[in-house]
Parts: sequence; C-alpha cells; structure tokens
Amino acid sequence: MKILVVDDETELTDPLSRLLIREGYSVDTAYDGITGSKLALTSSYNLLILDWMLPGKTGLQICQELRSQGISTPVLFLTAKDTLDDRVEGLDAGADDYLVKPFELRELLARIRALLRRSPSQTPATTVNKITVVDLELDSENQLAYRQQRVIELSDKESQLLKYFMENAGQLLTHTQIMEHLWQDGEQPSSNVIAALVRLLRRKIEVSGESQLIHSVYGKGYRFGASE
Repeated sequence: MKILVVDDETELTDPLSRLLIREGYSVDTAYDGITGSKLALTSSYNLLILDWMLPGKTGLQICQELRSQGISTPVLFLTAKDTLDDRVEGLDAGADDYLVKPFELRELLARIRALLRRSPSQTPATTVNKITVVDLELDSENQLAYRQQRVIELSDKESQLLKYFMENAGQLLTHTQIMEHLWQDGEQPSSNVIAALVRLLRRKIEVSGESQLIHSVYGKGYRFGASE
C-alpha cells in the first residue's frame, strides 16, 4: 500500500512517515501544497494524508482539485481546525475522514486501516492501465495523461498512440509499425495521417518549458523518451 503524507510540520511528518514505513506501507512525503498536489495528481496512491493549512496550496484545495478531476483516492485530513463548520467544510470538499491534532497514533493507524480497506486504488483495474515514462503518466483506460500538474485529455487514437510509444520507450517505431498497431482492421491511412496525429499529440504533452518526449527519426519513424 502506498501513502502520500503532505504536512509542513517536519516534526510530525518525518516521525509519522517512519512509523508508517515500519507498519509496512510505502510512503512519499511533501512539505508544501504545490509539491503535494503534483504528487497526488501524477502518481498512484492508496491513501492521501493531508494537512489543512499548507504553504502554496491548502489541503482543502488539493482535495477539491482531485475530486473535480474524478480522482477518488481516499483523503484523511490531519488538522488543528476542530470546529463543526471546519469538519463539514472538509467533508464537503471530498475528504473521507478527519482527525484533529493532537491525536493518538493508535487511532490514526486504525483510521488508516479502515480507509485502505475501502480504497478503490486497491483494485488492479485502477492501476493496470497506468504507465509512467520520465514525468508523463498515462491513464489509458480514461484517455487521460498527467504532466507537470497538467491534466491532458486525449482522443481515442491519441491515447492508443501514446500508450504504444510509452510501452516501447527508447525503441524506434517505424511508420509501418505504428499504422499496423493503430489500424489493425480495415483500410490503413497514409503516413501523413500518422504525422498529423503525432503533431497533435506533441501539442498536448509537450508545452512550453517541458522537455521533448517524441523524437522524429528522419525517414524512419519516432522514438519516445527523454532526450539523450
């Protein structure tokens, strides 16, 4: 089970991470909302443990962002906010549980176990179609890609092409191989269609400031991955 802990209080975050690792969990940590949001959006977790007040972006904003994008990973808030209105606001934002600081570690571990038992991320179907190469993650089942905190919507053919590229990262894929993979039945299009599809995909996954991932090999095809 993989857990993300986002809290700017290192005196809490670091010991809690060590405790969770001793309990057998895989743990990532972040100390600000921007980093926490990026990790939550681009990696697969079984549970997110979020502080409410964070620099850069609050835990509440992270939770709302995830839910607005259809990400249902369970969220547990750890916070000093203890009024009824605070609890209602957190739950309305999409949180699954709420624990007020200070708390007993036994109670925290019990709540974590309860959330993980009903975590949708435990089912293989949610992770089997996710592929990551460099800083790009593809969720082919939902035709979505994630890069640098961006959510990228893909057409069916774009998703198929990107999956083919990522499954064969570093390998030269010829125009013929790509056509035969994308159009296995019926009439195959001209190579110009492949070039146009690659151009559209590039515009989506390689915006300004991001490294190039799709590399043209003149007269042969394409290679996918980090620049050498």
